[in-house]
Formats: sequence, C-alpha cells, structure tokens
Amino acid sequence: MSKITASIKGVHGYVPDYILTNSELEKMVDTNDEWITSRTGIKERRILKGEGLGASHMMVKAVEGLLAKTNTSAADIEMVICCTSTPDLVFPATANIVATQVGAVNAFGYDIQAACSGFLYGLTTGSQFIESGRLKKVLVIGGDKMSSIIDYTDRATCIIFGDGAGAVLLEANEEGNGLMDFWLRSDGSGEPYLHMTAGGSRKPASHETVDLKEHFVYQDGKTVFKFAVTNMAYAATQVMQRNNLTGDDIAYLVPHQANKRIIDATARGVGVPDEKVLMNIEKYGNTTNGTIPLLLWDFESKFKKGDNLLIAAFGGGFTWGAAYLKWAY
Repeated sequence: MSKITASIKGVHGYVPDYILTNSELEKMVDTNDEWITSRTGIKERRILKGEGLGASHMMVKAVEGLLAKTNTSAADIEMVICCTSTPDLVFPATANIVATQVGAVNAFGYDIQAACSGFLYGLTTGSQFIESGRLKKVLVIGGDKMSSIIDYTDRATCIIFGDGAGAVLLEANEEGNGLMDFWLRSDGSGEPYLHMTAGGSRKPASHETVDLKEHFVYQDGKTVFKFAVTNMAYAATQVMQRNNLTGDDIAYLVPHQANKRIIDATARGVGVPDEKVLMNIEKYGNTTNGTIPLLLWDFESKFKKGDNLLIAAFGGGFTWGAAYLKWAY
C-alpha cells in the first residue's frame, strides 16, 4: 500500500478592493515611495473597508472561491484550521465563524496563532489529520486584517502591513506528492521585539492602554530583520539537507512576504536563484498569515505536478520554520 501524504487539492485567495499606495502614505507619515520601496519592496497594500467586517469576511470569500473551483461541497469539509493574528473576536474561534458562514456544517475547527508563521504551522497540523487517515478533507485558511492593529502615524509599521486571506484544501495523496517534510521552531525570548502590548489577559484593555496606543503592533525592525534572515534560511536549509535537495532541485521558493531584503537573503542562503523566488509583496505588503496562501494563489498557474516547493516563514514571538511540498496537480 502506498504511503498517504497530505496534498493541496486547490488554493484560492481574496484581497480587498481598496489599495493603499505609497503615495497616499506620504500624506500620512514622514516617508516617501523611494524610501519604502528600497527598504521593503512594497508599492501598495490592500485595506479592508466597511463597518463590522473582520478577518473572517476575507476568509469566507477565499473559501467560497476554493470550494467552487475544486467542486467541493462545504458539507464534505471535516475540519477548518484558521491561522490568524487578528481574529474577529477573542472567542469564539474565527474558524467556527467561517465554517458556519460557508456551510461547513459537519466540520470542527480552531484557530492557530503563530504570528506570520501561522499558515505554515496550520498546513503541517492539518496534514497530520490527513496522513493518519482520520480525515479526508481539511481546510487551512490564513488571513489577517492587519489594518485593525496598525498605527497609521507610525512609519515603522504602517508601511509594511496589508489585509488579505487565502485558503487551501488538503486531501490524501498516494502518488508521492504533497507535504514531504517540515521543520518548525519557536522562541519566546523574541517577545520584546515584535508584539502587541495590550489587549491580552496580562494587560487588559483600558482607557490608559488605548491612550498609550498599546493595541497596535510594535516592532524593533533591526532586531527582527536579523533574526528573520538567519532563521528563515536556517530552517529551509535543514529541510533541504534532510531530503538531499539542492537549489537546483527546487522549482520555487515560497517565502513569507515580510520584506524583500529578508526574502532575498533567504534565497541566497539556500542557493535558490532569483527566477525561482516567488514574490507579490509589491502588491499586497505583509498580510501576515495571508502571505503564503496568496503567493500560492497568485502563482498557481506556474506550478506543475511534482514540482518541489520550499516554503519558509518567520513571525513575531518568535516563530519560524520551513516545509518541503511536492505540488499535486
């Protein structure tokens, strides 16, 4: 009997209509297009507008498109993993909200919060349920409404982040394609360098925390950059070495879209040439949990069955890792 692996059956994404350009940001903070582009590679980012719309709004759109293109009934979905740093509510889980809205009435689900590495963590977690034979259809969704936790007077963060979501459908594969290996790590000593100070149980919301702008993302850019460059490349190298892969064997590097300089450094670290490095950061910015599924969605037409994809991510807290995926269609 062939070994069962978990493969991606389909991918779909959604980004809001509103485009926040660098030129618009020039009117909001002390910055300019050249400064932003040279340091991040970002030209524009999408922002979700509309009262009462949370991250689930974008996730539902992505899932509806995914179910339609894969001809999958929502009732056949058995599990929903929602990877987000901006849940609609503290509870219930955004996964539950999304499942109900798309009609996944036979699914259970939960949220994963691992900052920008969340989708990678969710992908590997969902794959275990498929590989075990317990489940047949698992949705893994990654998305964030980062505009809801960004201070648009802070040029260190407001130039980086955008809103968006993507989703994949995992099913069993016996052809040797799918998730082949992964290497994941986390280190809580990174908390001081990338976090949101208030809003949790340690420091609940109050008039003071709102006045002090403690419900927005704080980032020590230089420290995060150093850790990200080192650890994304190291994680990817570990996966490649364990599977006897070289840069020549990789069809595409699928890196978290945090910063073009981090992506370039990761590619150099693992020996993957520029033409094999997927990027859409110039269009969307850093959508946190949305970056990797949005990359897969944007470049889906380029992939061929059996292509070796190397996924790498790094997130606040810190979290990081890499995965080796053989494309299944």
